[in-house]
Amino acid sequence: MWLEQCSKGKLLSELSTFGIGGPAKWFFEAKSLEDLQIALNETHKHAVPYIIVGKGSNTLFDDRGFDGLVILNKIAYCEHNEEIVRVGAGYNFSLLGVQTARKGWSGLEFASGIPATVGGAIFMNAGANGKETCESLEDVTYVDETGELKIYSKSKLTFSYRFSSFQKMKGAIAGATFRLQKSDTARKTQLDIVDYRMRTQPYGDKSAGCVFRNPQGNSAGALIDRCGLKGLKVGGAEVSSLHANFLINKEKASAQDVLDLAHLVKKKVFEATGIELEMEIRYQKYAQ
Repeated sequence: MWLEQCSKGKLLSELSTFGIGGPAKWFFEAKSLEDLQIALNETHKHAVPYIIVGKGSNTLFDDRGFDGLVILNKIAYCEHNEEIVRVGAGYNFSLLGVQTARKGWSGLEFASGIPATVGGAIFMNAGANGKETCESLEDVTYVDETGELKIYSKSKLTFSYRFSSFQKMKGAIAGATFRLQKSDTARKTQLDIVDYRMRTQPYGDKSAGCVFRNPQGNSAGALIDRCGLKGLKVGGAEVSSLHANFLINKEKASAQDVLDLAHLVKKKVFEATGIELEMEIRYQKYAQ
């Protein structure tokens, strides 16, 4: 069985920006499109649960790990030809934002500082500074659950705030094409974005980025701050004192510490404002 060739017991805490998570039953690095096709075909044939991981920046893994195959997407090619950029899903999204801005191309400056891969950014339709990943997207190369290769133009996909069609599909993003615009100010915009993030977000702490979605017309971080919840702790998890929408792994936090703290924050914000916060980070249970 192909799965028996995969490594066993990989700690998901090593694949997570939270630094939280137990061992995977099986672990495989997909370094090429063919690797990804084989892995998904094998899990389909043998009915094995799987998850796809990039930077692990928007995910909270179970303390017990994952009872299936964890596929680390390492497809990381990048081809830049004038306004067209073709890039692998495992490519560093923040780095892509820096590199394209340096060359004077606009459209992905906001990616600078977002700890995600290209695949993860598309999957979540990551955004910042009034921009979203889907805006510059042309098409997506996708491998379905059977290992079959498909290419979706943006017009065939649905995107909204922190949502893409891929969240309801079985398979994995393998690559994407972006169309950018020439700009004399792209580099300055990108540097300004990085400077602002470094001053306002807890980059020195282990976190998964913003934990809650922004309610319509409101900022989740501002709501949490107004409720006086900065510094609130449960176990080793803490509401960041720098940005209230970040929960940080302050002192060997467990996944349950983070879940309990998130629940407490939601409860207190609802009691004070009547607004119910919705989780943005995805909790990956031990068994699907």
